Amino acid sequence: MYMGNIYLILHQCSGFEWDKHNTRKNWEKHKITPYEAEQIFFNQPLIVADDEEHSQTERRFYALGRTDLNKKLFVVFTIRNKVIRVISARKMSEKEKRSYESNEK
Repeated sequence: MYMGNIYLILHQCSGFEWDKHNTRKNWEKHKITPYEAEQIFFNQPLIVADDEEHSQTERRFYALGRTDLNKKLFVVFTIRNKVIRVISARKMSEKEKRSYESNEK
């Protein structure tokens, strides 16, 4: 289990890992590509929090961020062996957008 500052942990990650099923599901359901989901980790602001409700077997996080084309995404992920494993990605809800945009200023 990872402890400490999640932003420091993310900075130490060496890449991304995708499950083929999740990649297909994110595209079919939300029209989000793996490349778009990965972009949010390199743009500011990036808001990350623990996803305590879904962390039974491994620690999960969710992130609010934006792509290079300013598409605002909600991404659920975990970290395995210093690699970010994206579980799901979708566009932010209106409530999530308001929260995210309050941190852009």
